[in-house]
Amino acid sequence: MLDRRGFLKFIGGAAVGTLATPVVWKGLDDISIWSQNWGWIPKLEYGNNDFTSIRTVSKLCPSAVGTEVRLVGGRPIRVVGDPQSPLSLGGVSALAAAEVQLRYSPARLKRPLLRSSDGAHKEITWEAAEKLLVEKLAASRGKARNGIVCISGDDNGSMNEILSGFASGIPAGRFFHMPSDAQTTAVAWGMMGGKGRAGFDFERSDFVLAVGANVLETWGTVISNRRTWGKARPFGQAPAMRLAYAGPVQNNTAAGADLWLPIKPGTELYLLLGIAAQLVKEGYLSQVDTALVPAQTAAGFKELVAPWTPEKVCAITGLMPERFAAVLDGVKKAKAPLVVAGSAMDEGGGVGPVRLAIAINLLLNRLNKPGGMRAIPTASPVVKGAGTYEQRMSEDLAAYVRNNAEPNLLSANVLMFYEANPVYSMPGEKIEALFKQSAFSVSFSCFLDETARRCDLVLPSALGLERYDNVVEPFAYGRFICALAQPVAKPLFEARPAGDVLLGVAKKLGMDLGVASVVDMLQAKAQGMGADWKSLTEGKAFVSDATTTGPGLVFSAEEFAALAKLAQSANPVEIPAGQLAVAFTSKLSLGTPESGIPPFNTQTITQDELAKNVLAATMNSATLRKLGMDEGTLVSLSNKAGKVVARLHVFEGVANDTVALTMGFGHKAFDAFNDGKGMNVMNLVIPADEPGFTGLSAWNDTRVSVAKA
Repeated sequence: MLDRRGFLKFIGGAAVGTLATPVVWKGLDDISIWSQNWGWIPKLEYGNNDFTSIRTVSKLCPSAVGTEVRLVGGRPIRVVGDPQSPLSLGGVSALAAAEVQLRYSPARLKRPLLRSSDGAHKEITWEAAEKLLVEKLAASRGKARNGIVCISGDDNGSMNEILSGFASGIPAGRFFHMPSDAQTTAVAWGMMGGKGRAGFDFERSDFVLAVGANVLETWGTVISNRRTWGKARPFGQAPAMRLAYAGPVQNNTAAGADLWLPIKPGTELYLLLGIAAQLVKEGYLSQVDTALVPAQTAAGFKELVAPWTPEKVCAITGLMPERFAAVLDGVKKAKAPLVVAGSAMDEGGGVGPVRLAIAINLLLNRLNKPGGMRAIPTASPVVKGAGTYEQRMSEDLAAYVRNNAEPNLLSANVLMFYEANPVYSMPGEKIEALFKQSAFSVSFSCFLDETARRCDLVLPSALGLERYDNVVEPFAYGRFICALAQPVAKPLFEARPAGDVLLGVAKKLGMDLGVASVVDMLQAKAQGMGADWKSLTEGKAFVSDATTTGPGLVFSAEEFAALAKLAQSANPVEIPAGQLAVAFTSKLSLGTPESGIPPFNTQTITQDELAKNVLAATMNSATLRKLGMDEGTLVSLSNKAGKVVARLHVFEGVANDTVALTMGFGHKAFDAFNDGKGMNVMNLVIPADEPGFTGLSAWNDTRVSVAKA
């Protein structure tokens, strides 16, 4: 009997042959739907077989990939990379490629849902849903405290202006982005005096040191990074770019890198302090433009990094001395070096490593230089009351959740989510307290995810292929860029663009946001940045090499004191017997918390990873022997936050005394191929204030006790 996985492999091979021929184009959409093995069969439609395509940009994939959607008879059948888009350079992500299929997902929301008194959801009309939402918001506007809390899962679109402006129109309204490396970098950049946002000119660098930043998998504009990386390394020729990656797991970025630095989890800051110390010791501090170094900072910074000798850094990080020497040599010899910092989880890494990476780029004189770190201007808001990019990125959602998790404390009258799934992707269990302490909750979502299931009102949002939207200021891209997402088909079922719904609600509440529709906002945005609207609708991205005032070597006296104390106390840490450090790994093919694992991408997952309520955990053989366990042992991994059950497997590409766990599993929503497969690693994470810095919450140093299950 042919099971789903076998059928997918069969159909995948057949599709390759089919796509190479001019036949059966009309049936491709139906094949993509049938291949889900869902409980219905679509009706074939014959007649119009015209082949067309539309250039757009993916709003489903966090890598902001430029795409070309191919249609037959007006029906989207396939998504491919747009070779003319600087955001894709012809490549496409597994998630963006699956968006046509995801239109038909069984988890796709079809109509508005209202939670009943028994906790179940029932379908209601849009008219009833909007009336209820207006009533709840109107009641909230009449109160001076605990107004509305808007949480957005989109960190690169102008839709955030509508949400931010909407929240500002409600007394005590708050707007938050979901935690991400984009937010961490924005906060670090602002703390050092940078204006606009940080960009990293990956394309023109000849040596990239990525510390924790999974640049070929989940960090920044990944598809553009991958294509740039590939083009810089033509077969049989000397590479035009070299890559070094520091992290505890040999992930896809480490595997592709010229040099992998296997450091212990949570030690990124120490590695960067060591590199900065050696550069200062060799006189690089004198190269920094004096306008970027406050009078008291140079001496303070030199004193700060002095204790971080190669020996001390290698002892703490677990790095071999020869590899530390090799990466330092690579940075110094490169003509256009670039240093970036992030986290393998794309969140929770703390601002400290990012600030040190910025400082190292300044030591190397790499600000606003080709292949270096660039200060990118940000577009001014066009929605009344909306915060700037810098303001929107400054709010710490994890800290807000922690601080408002007190019993009997009303945290918000209305809790609103826009394509965000914090119930699944936020660390710890305190997000549940936020629901209990909110009078009413609403989710604008494409899919019935974990957060939507928990909300009182659920409103089906149109997918990126079904609405107007944009990508502007995508995280880490090295130039100012804006691309238009435009509908290639009408929304399926009764899904509606969330932006237009919110603007309609605002009008009924008597709020003036200054724009009549999403398209009106996008046109005003284009005009404000000097982009041609017609060119944007043709799929051409607006790109500018403009730069603004960059950051300086700025650290407060409090930070100097905290880091000096850290230098005195930081020593090699012996992990107690029966405990391990956790290295979290992420894969773009596993989708996002808001999409779940898309169809076809299950082919990239092993049978071990699909086990019911069991994670696949990897460690090197020395660590396995130290635990006294065998390959395949079923264990419980636990700490104060919670526990997961995992089966141990040997992989030598994991640092010592470390267990690697993959993110993206353990959903309690979506479909049968997501629900209950593996476990959610966020159950092990405890957010905390970052020692020595006054930035965002961090959770990059997780440890667990190990016991046989």
